[in-house]
Amino acid sequence: MTRLPLTDEELTRSLEESLEQGFLLLMGAYNERIYWHIRRLVVVHEDAEDAAQETWIRVYRALPKRDRAGSLRSWIYTIATGEALRSLERRREPITALEDLLPSQLPHAPSDGGQAVSEEEILLRLQQAILRLPQKQQLAFNLRYYEEMSYEDIARVIDGTPSSAKANYHLAKERIMKYLKEND
Repeated sequence: MTRLPLTDEELTRSLEESLEQGFLLLMGAYNERIYWHIRRLVVVHEDAEDAAQETWIRVYRALPKRDRAGSLRSWIYTIATGEALRSLERRREPITALEDLLPSQLPHAPSDGGQAVSEEEILLRLQQAILRLPQKQQLAFNLRYYEEMSYEDIARVIDGTPSSAKANYHLAKERIMKYLKEND
């Protein structure tokens, strides 16, 4: 896992000292990760960009009123997840399979550009399996697998308990493995 430039505690202190400067640091620390979190859910780049932009607007507006009980990270991901889900609700025609998309619209993990074709195929099959999951399992899997979040933080994001987050993650993992075996 790549370390964020600043810890949540450092970002919180920066926000307390100067909302505008702290917000810029916060965006710098989380912007790319939030985009990819949203992109994995909404799939289409333009929708992900719009939802990410709306996420940052909502974060900025809510910062002065933020409840500090949970982590800053899980709070931001909760807002981003809400925006991604709103984006999916607004979509006129739901995307039910990656085959419905143009190759340029497919979500890819950020890379150095040196991926072999077989790795791309594996990522595509993994994404196909994830998109077939029920929403809570999809969220739990993405947050645990890609963002390496604790079950406590996942529970805050999906509005559940740590045990339900763990159960959703493990069910998702089982379904993904089954899908990958069946489509080998």
